[in-house]
Amino acid sequence: DSRQLLGIHGERVAIAFLTSCGWSVEAHRFKLGRHDLDLVIRKGRTVAFVEVKTRRSTVCGTALEAVSRRKQRDLARVASVWVLRHGRPEDEYRFDLVAVNDAQGAAPAVEHVPDAWRLEWSAC
Repeated sequence: DSRQLLGIHGERVAIAFLTSCGWSVEAHRFKLGRHDLDLVIRKGRTVAFVEVKTRRSTVCGTALEAVSRRKQRDLARVASVWVLRHGRPEDEYRFDLVAVNDAQGAAPAVEHVPDAWRLEWSAC
């Protein structure tokens, strides 16, 4: 559907932006059941679990407002599995948000919010 296509487009824009900033992509759409991490990126010892939100306008709220506490907990569960499977002892983890504003007729605007939220969870 068109929403899914918009989301995929936003993820591609986010990947291009983040890699241009020196991040490497460890995973794209890492799935656990019906939940997934849009991106897992790395720069040195820092690993960020990235939620990408693509909007054509802010009529329905900002990207950060779209990530509820429940969504944050779901992302943390998936992230803990990624850490168990692929993490390294020296890694530091955080949750980032990338907002892609893809207004028609303009180049996409990207906002990267490092450490957008914190949850009490253990990577061990």
